[in-house]
Amino acid sequence: MSLRHLTLRDFVIVPALDVALNAGFTALTGETGAGKSILVDALQLALGARGDAIWVREGAPRCEISAGFDAPPAAAQWCAEQGFDAGDGDALLVRRAIDRAGKSRAWINGAPATVAQLRALGELLVDIHGQHDWQALTRPASVRGLLDAYGRIDTAPLAAAWRTWQAAGQALDAAQTAQQRLGEERERLLWQIGETEKLAPGMQEWPDLNLRHARLSNAQGLIDAAQTTVQAIEGGDDESSGGALPLLAQAAAALSAQQHIEPEFADAASVLESCTAQLRDVSHGLHAYLGRAETDPEQLAALDERLAQWLGLARRWRLAPEQLPAQLAQWQGELAQLDAQADLAVLQAQAQAAQQAWLALARQISAARGQAAPRLSAAVTAAMQQLGMAGGRFKVALAAQDKPAAHGLEGVQFLVAPHPGAMPRPLERIASGGELSRLALAIAVTTSELGQAPTLVFDEVDAGIGGAVAATVGHMLQRLGHDRQVLCVTHLAQVAACADHHFVVDKRPGADSDASCGVVSTVQAALADARVTEIARMLGGDAASPITRAHAAQFLAQAAQTTPAAKNRHDRHGARDLQETRP
Repeated sequence: MSLRHLTLRDFVIVPALDVALNAGFTALTGETGAGKSILVDALQLALGARGDAIWVREGAPRCEISAGFDAPPAAAQWCAEQGFDAGDGDALLVRRAIDRAGKSRAWINGAPATVAQLRALGELLVDIHGQHDWQALTRPASVRGLLDAYGRIDTAPLAAAWRTWQAAGQALDAAQTAQQRLGEERERLLWQIGETEKLAPGMQEWPDLNLRHARLSNAQGLIDAAQTTVQAIEGGDDESSGGALPLLAQAAAALSAQQHIEPEFADAASVLESCTAQLRDVSHGLHAYLGRAETDPEQLAALDERLAQWLGLARRWRLAPEQLPAQLAQWQGELAQLDAQADLAVLQAQAQAAQQAWLALARQISAARGQAAPRLSAAVTAAMQQLGMAGGRFKVALAAQDKPAAHGLEGVQFLVAPHPGAMPRPLERIASGGELSRLALAIAVTTSELGQAPTLVFDEVDAGIGGAVAATVGHMLQRLGHDRQVLCVTHLAQVAACADHHFVVDKRPGADSDASCGVVSTVQAALADARVTEIARMLGGDAASPITRAHAAQFLAQAAQTTPAAKNRHDRHGARDLQETRP
C-alpha cells in the first residue's frame, strides 16, 4: 500500500479528522453535498495542487493537511536526490498549511519544501482520475502522453535531441543574420592586429628594452664608475697612490709576523686575507666589464626609435606599453572566434547533424508508437465491452504532421465508435456524457494498470452509469486493488459493494444547537450492519426497510463471492471522528 493516513485540520467544513487507510479497494460514499470529494481535494492540496484561502474553515486562521505514505523506491530515491531526510524507515510524511491570506507552506518529512517539490513527489505517489478526465483526452499532449506511458516509450532523449537541433539552427540563423556585422567587426580586428603585428611586441620585450636603453644612455658614467673602483682597489701606477689591495696585504703581513707572540692576531690576519681575496674577485669582474663596455650611439638611437614605436602604439590603443602583447593575443583570439562563427559551412553541418540525430530518434519513437497504438486500442475496446458499450470500438490514430515537433513526427488522436456500425470519430464529438464518462473510465483503468504510482484515486468517474455496468466498474476497481491501493468516491451501490473497505462521509450541524454555527463533515468507517445501511441508502429505497436491507446484503454477498480478497473487506482501521466544535 502507499497512503497510510490523511489528517485534516480546519479544512473547509472539517474541523478535525484523522483517517487511517488500508491496502486494496476503498470506497468513499455519502449523501449528495456531504463532501465526499473533500478527502480527494485535501490529498491533491497535500501533493501540490494550487492553494487558496477558500480551503480554510470559516473562523479558523489556517488549514492544515498531512498525508503519510509508505514510500515506494522511486519516491525514496527522489527524496534522497532532493536532500530530504529518509524519515522512519520507508515512511514518508507530507504536510501543507494555508492561511487566511492564501499563503501556503509545505514540508516533506519535516523539512521545508516548495509546492513544485510536492507536485513532483506527488506524481510518484498518487494517480488521480476525476469525473471530467475525458476533457484531458481531447488535448493532444495528454493523449500523446497516455500512449507513450502505455507503450513504456521514453521520449526524454527525443526532447533533448530536439533542443540540440533547435540550438544549432538558431546559431546558424544568427550567423547568417549577423554576416554584415561580423564582417565589419572582422575588418576592424584585422586592421588592429595588422598595425600591432608591424611592431611585433614580444611578451618580455618592453622591460628588456628599458633595461638596455638605461645602460646605453648611461654607458660613460658606468665605465667611469668601474675604472674609479678598480683604481681604488688596486692603486695607481704611482707608488704614492696606494690602493686597498696593497694596504690590506701590508696589514695582513704585519699581523701574521707577530701572531706567534700574540695569538689573537691570527684571527684578524685571516679576516684581512679573506677581504683581500674578495677584493681581487671584485677587481677581476670590473676588468672584465671594462673590457666589453663601450658607448654605442647608433645602438642607443635604435633603442630610442624602438621605444618610441612602443609608446606611440600604446597611445593609439590607449593602453600601457606593457599591455600590448596581451592585447594582440586577445584580438587574435577574437578574430579566430569570429571566423568560426562566420564559417556557415561548419554551422550548417552541425545543424544538419543535429537534425539527423533527432530524426533517427523520432523514427524510433514512431515505430514504438506504431506498436503501442493497436495494443492500447484493443485494451480499451475490450474494457468498453464491459462498460455498456457493446460493439463499440476505440482507435488510437497516428497521423503524420506537416512539420516536425519536439514530440516527434506524428500527432496522436483518440477515435471512438460508441456502438456497432458507427464510424470512429474524435472523442470530443461524442454527444453522450455517459459515454464520455465510461470511455474515460475504460482508458483510466487500462492505463492505470501499467502506472507507477502505488495509489490510484477515482473521483466520481462512474457518473452516468448504472445497473450491470456499475457492477462491472466495481469489479474492475476491485481487481486493480489487488496490486495497487485504490480509493474511489462513488454514488453507486454496486461499486461500493465491491470495495474491500468502506467509509461514509456525512454532513451535520456543528456542536452548538444554534443554526448559525454552520455544518461540519465527518468520515466514519462503515462496518458490518452500518455498511448494509449505507448500501441500502445508496440503492434509493428506505434504508430501514427489510426489503431494501436484504437487497443491500445481497449486493455485498455477491461482491464477496467475486474475489477471495473480498473476505478481508471489513476494515480494522476506521476514521477517528474527532469532536467537532463551532466554527
